Amino acid sequence: MKEQNIRLQIGNLWNGLMESVDHINRGQADIILRSEEILMETDTAIRELKKIVNHHKFEDWAEEIHFFKNTKPQFVAIYIYYSKILLIEASRPFADAAALLSYYENERINLLFFYNENKDFINYYRRKSTFLDKKYFVRFKFDFKLKLSPELYSYDLDFSTSHDHIVAQIIANDLLEQYLSDKINLESKAGSSLTEVKKLEWTASKVALTELLYALHQSNSFNAGQAELSEIFRWAEKAFNISLGNYHKTLGEIRIRKTERSKFLNLLQQNLNQHLDDLDM
Repeated sequence: MKEQNIRLQIGNLWNGLMESVDHINRGQADIILRSEEILMETDTAIRELKKIVNHHKFEDWAEEIHFFKNTKPQFVAIYIYYSKILLIEASRPFADAAALLSYYENERINLLFFYNENKDFINYYRRKSTFLDKKYFVRFKFDFKLKLSPELYSYDLDFSTSHDHIVAQIIANDLLEQYLSDKINLESKAGSSLTEVKKLEWTASKVALTELLYALHQSNSFNAGQAELSEIFRWAEKAFNISLGNYHKTLGEIRIRKTERSKFLNLLQQNLNQHLDDLDM
């Protein structure tokens, strides 16, 4: 009866977490903010899971093994997965499709270090073996002849076994590999699309482009206002294959104009309004 009760509690906790994750993913477009919110929800769920376990005495080794081999790793995997996404996306360079493709490919290669480091246990886990479960997934039953994490004694030993965290990492890395594969496919398509588009040449003056870019920056038109001015100018130089030189000096020259400081922007407004007026005729 006790076992059924704890499984019901944990099942409700898991369902609640999944509903929260789904709600956040559907409601928040920014992957960094999304990951932060999910991490907070997952942290709360894991703390609640720990309370449940602390107030429960496992009836036998089979129940304890099931919890630390199957149940707890599912919760912790969500936390590891979104922690890694947060780190990857917060560190993502502001770059073109080719550079981003290389960035995501390197992140996927990094996963191989974990797989190589833990290949024996991963083989055991993926083959659904059970003959070492009492050593891997029962608390206070560490076998020092087996490979153990050097951080073992940093864990809460009442809530940890020698290998449940590695199971969580396996699950998280499987999810992350799919995430990175999707990103790589997306950037590959973006790179292909860019090569198919006819290159555009900026034929107005460099001063005019500088004036336009400053105006767009001051209007928070790139990355919701989070893009640095230098990033915007690097992007424009690459997109139009043009060197804008010392754009701070150019802005100074624009600033001291005696008439029409925003000459190019005024021209754009004039031409657009004229075109709209012509359409109304």
